[in-house]
This record gives sequence, structure tokens and C-alpha cells, in this order.
Amino acid sequence: MKKIIALCATGLALTLALPVSAQFAKPEDAIKYRKNALFVMQQNFGRVAGMAAGKIAFDPKVAAESAASAEFVSKLPWAGFGPGTDKGETKAKPEIWSDKAKFDDNAGKMQAEMTKLAAAAKSGNLDAIKTAVNSTGGTCKSCHDDFRAK
Repeated sequence: MKKIIALCATGLALTLALPVSAQFAKPEDAIKYRKNALFVMQQNFGRVAGMAAGKIAFDPKVAAESAASAEFVSKLPWAGFGPGTDKGETKAKPEIWSDKAKFDDNAGKMQAEMTKLAAAAKSGNLDAIKTAVNSTGGTCKSCHDDFRAK
């Protein structure tokens, strides 16, 4: 019985450690990963932003689902900014690596705003969603201004 518990505990620990130690075979894989995560986040955020701007018909259910998806995905791309991923097919500026603290701070702010957006969207209150969209969009723009080549 103790062996079974020990094996289960070991398996659980390894399972939980895998996302933390996620490695990419090549820098290109990391770049592709982060670009795809950022694309999915942008698509979901864009849907909510479109509703907030009146460009898309407001659907509280779709807004809540899209904001929740954007919030979840907002946690993913950062693993793709590892060593060696500053070269290749990317718009990432060198400042990401030379001013990592500021980059990480911007990423944290954006994730916090995505959480607020998800809460606002879950409420179904369009005015709250508009406010949250503006704040979230501002954090995205700030990071793009500092760390993304045109």
C-alpha cells in the first residue's frame, strides 16, 4: 500500500512539474508557440473589444467565454521567450531580454487586466466590459510599444 501511495505521489509530482519544465526542441518551436498563444489571446480579446466598441453585436455569453479564454491564454506565451528566441521570424525587440524585469512587469499587468476583463464579462454588464477592455487594451499597447517591432 505504501508503495502504491509513493508511486501515485511521484506520478502526481512529475505531472505537475512538466508544465514548469516545458522545453522546446528548437528556438523556432518556442517562437511558434508564443506567436500562436498570442494570436489566440488576441482573437478572443478582439471579439470582446469588438462588442465593447459596438462593431459586433453584444452577446453576454460569448463575451464571457471569449474573455475567459483570453484570460487563460494570457498565462501561456511567456514560456516562449527563452534564451535563443530573439532571432528568427519574430517581431520581438531585443529589449525583451535586456530589460526582462520591465517585460515581465508588463506581462503581469496584462494578465491582471485580463482577469478583470473576465470578471467584467462574466457580470454581463456592457459598461463594465467597456472599461475593462480599455484598461486591458492599454496594457497590451504599452507592451507592444516597448517590446514589439512594427
